[in-house]
Amino acid sequence: MATKENITKDWQAKILPLVKAGVTVKVHQVIKEKNTKGEEKTRIQIFEGIVLSRKGGVGKSATITVRKIASGGVGVERIFPIWSPAIDKIDLVKEAKVHKAKLYYLKDYKKKLSEKQIKG
Repeated sequence: MATKENITKDWQAKILPLVKAGVTVKVHQVIKEKNTKGEEKTRIQIFEGIVLSRKGGVGKSATITVRKIASGGVGVERIFPIWSPAIDKIDLVKEAKVHKAKLYYLKDYKKKLSEKQIKG
C-alpha cells in the first residue's frame, strides 16, 4: 500500500488537493490536437462537477469519478486518473455535507446537497 511518504519522485512533483466524495471540483485536463496541417496544439479543457467517488487511495492508480449536468439536463460522468500527466490541476469549488463515501445515488436524487464552508 502506498503512503504519502513513499510516493515516487515522478508524481511527487504534482501537488493535488485531497479530493473526497461530495466536493465540487474543476478538473483542468490537457488536450492534444492536430490541425489540418499536422501541427500539434495543446489546450486545457475544464470539466466541473461533483465527485461521486474516489478509488485507489493515494496510490498511482487512484481515480475520481466526476459527474456534471450538461445542457438539456443530461448527466455526464467522467473518470479521471488523479496522477495522469494529462491532468494539469484540480481546483476545489465547494464542498457538500455527505455521510457516504460513494454518492452514486445522486444520479436519481432531485434535491440539492447542503453545503459547508471550504477551509482555506
